[in-house]
Amino acid sequence: MDNFKIEKTIMFSGGGTGGSVTPLLAVAEKLIGTADKTAYRLVFVGTASGPEREMINHFNAAIGATGGQLEFISLPSGKLRRYFSLANLGDIFRIMAAFLRSGRILKQYRPAIVISAGSFVSAPLVWAAAGRKIPILIHQQDVRPGLANKLMAPFARVISVTFEKSLSDYGSRAVLTGNPFSEIDKNRVRSEAIKAKYGLDGNCPLIVIIGGATGATAINKLISPAIGKLSVLGQIIHITGAGKAIPTMTPTEMRAYQAFEFLDHEEFLSLLALADLVVSRAGLGILTELSALNKPVILIPMPNSHQEDNAAVLAKAEAAVILEQRDLTPEKLTAEIERVLHDSVLKENLSRNIGKIIKRGATETIAGLIKKIIE
Repeated sequence: MDNFKIEKTIMFSGGGTGGSVTPLLAVAEKLIGTADKTAYRLVFVGTASGPEREMINHFNAAIGATGGQLEFISLPSGKLRRYFSLANLGDIFRIMAAFLRSGRILKQYRPAIVISAGSFVSAPLVWAAAGRKIPILIHQQDVRPGLANKLMAPFARVISVTFEKSLSDYGSRAVLTGNPFSEIDKNRVRSEAIKAKYGLDGNCPLIVIIGGATGATAINKLISPAIGKLSVLGQIIHITGAGKAIPTMTPTEMRAYQAFEFLDHEEFLSLLALADLVVSRAGLGILTELSALNKPVILIPMPNSHQEDNAAVLAKAEAAVILEQRDLTPEKLTAEIERVLHDSVLKENLSRNIGKIIKRGATETIAGLIKKIIE
């Protein structure tokens, strides 16, 4: 940092879940990596109890001394529910407290721009920034706009979007960018080391099953009675989520099936890169990774959620096989996994099409927009 002069502060905000944090970290990485004799001061404002603090610690360790680190600040976080709940009353006071603290944070750090990819923790900060005429950039990941982004978008100078459909949702300020993806993680895919660590046979198909960031009980319940049949089809790596491990299995099943509550993200990405087939929810974070890796996938979107809109886009582009949770049984899921796994033409088409579904170069494009706004 001796040759760097800190000129401007860039403030990111998101959290509560990892979904609103991951794209922001990818952009932060790009800004650090492209700074030319000028290091931006990077600050991340998130919740006190969400996963973002740990994610930022991991980010800082991965970045090392290459030009900058992310400083973390926490805000009280409230949620505005679209239905009657007594919890809304308490959350109104948390939002008011967050708005007042946001003013103090903005006064202290004087950011040149505030950036959010959704999350209720960001809304008070964005509102306070708008009152101080600080430029705001919002990133819309999913096809369906979330309430937090709807509340923040009117104050944004630019709204970057993953999908073309979102251009009509946000009007003239929207820019089609795709969804940022971290080169730190992409460049650390380690095939041979991961094969050895997890005892993977390169001649046997690998199926990776993902229940989402916090696990998906519904998917785990589908997999549990199907382990015997699935273990005949190939090797299974199953990420179950915290406290949602699968019951004890037979020795034969255990040789082909491995379950983990969590995996280090670098190792997880390496396993995805090795996978012959992935079974997953339809959150935008995992879809971005699967698109970047051109992986064939069976999606089971969370019912009555934005994931159904994401899945519909992939279905229209023939970029994924979509299964509705409400109609699914262990037998149907196993049969579909077997069908896709053994159809080489289908797998090739899915791999090719998913690689096209999310516009590439989002990280560079959004970093460029930020620099254009602040410089």
